[in-house]
Amino acid sequence: MIGLNAVYPFAGLIFLAFAASALRDRSNPKRLGNAGFYALIALSLIAGDRLGDLGNGVLVLGLVSLAGLGLMGRGASASTSPEQRSEEAGRRRNRLFVPALIIPVTALAGTLAFKQLPTAVDPKQATLVALSLGVILALGTALLWFRPRPMTAFDEGRRLMDGVGWAAVLPQMLASLGTVFALAGVGEVVGGLIGAMIPQGSLIGAVLAYTLGMALFTIVMGNAFAAFPVMAAAVGIPLLIRGAGGDPAIVAAIGMLAGFCGTLMTPMAANFNLVPAALLDLKDRNAVIRAQIPTALPLLAVNIALLYWLAFR
Repeated sequence: MIGLNAVYPFAGLIFLAFAASALRDRSNPKRLGNAGFYALIALSLIAGDRLGDLGNGVLVLGLVSLAGLGLMGRGASASTSPEQRSEEAGRRRNRLFVPALIIPVTALAGTLAFKQLPTAVDPKQATLVALSLGVILALGTALLWFRPRPMTAFDEGRRLMDGVGWAAVLPQMLASLGTVFALAGVGEVVGGLIGAMIPQGSLIGAVLAYTLGMALFTIVMGNAFAAFPVMAAAVGIPLLIRGAGGDPAIVAAIGMLAGFCGTLMTPMAANFNLVPAALLDLKDRNAVIRAQIPTALPLLAVNIALLYWLAFR
């Protein structure tokens, strides 16, 4: 059965290609640090289940060391010149988007089709398998159409990763942190503190504590997936689902949406908010956050109202 056992090694091979590309980039004085970072990610994806907890822990410390010691940076090399890219764009026009569109189309079609083949593809991982297949088809289409050097696609992918830098693994790190907090009982401690502050039997108080808590924890941690285990254990499950009889699906879904409102307002969500500012060479590194706050606050208010009206009917 095709599942994560195929997806992870596939992603690992891509990062291994990024590592090889980084080593070849003589324009980057920190190419060894970049190559090491991508190689460690490749190792975790290809052989992480064989390394064990200690091995993976050491691997994560290696990633943190490379990023924290400032051993990563961007080079100046590109596979084509600005003039060549401009000429190619003028000649091919909107057809350039065909390879990019192949990926979501294949992901959607594959997800629907693979769920009809439960003995061939793991139904729980149908979307990831379809997404990986879309990447392969898009890459093959681009190679046959543009006829570049074999490593061009990986060189360009690595250049994008160089621009994102260590923030590329921040969501996974923060999601793992949320799991650690949940196992350590942080949710119960937070729940005890919040429970003492909310008036006994106050539904609106519990709703506000849950949604605002999701937004605030996300602002602090940078990732709603990290905040969710804490707030679900603290308020969502004991007060809203068990205590008030709320619909678990609605409580979970709207809680995550409230957390995403926090994502829009925090520099901790570096790959969403700081990296775009860097890639666009904005003078204000918080410009993306400032532009999103007027959207985030009304959305948070709407999510609070939706949770109160929908989950407890």
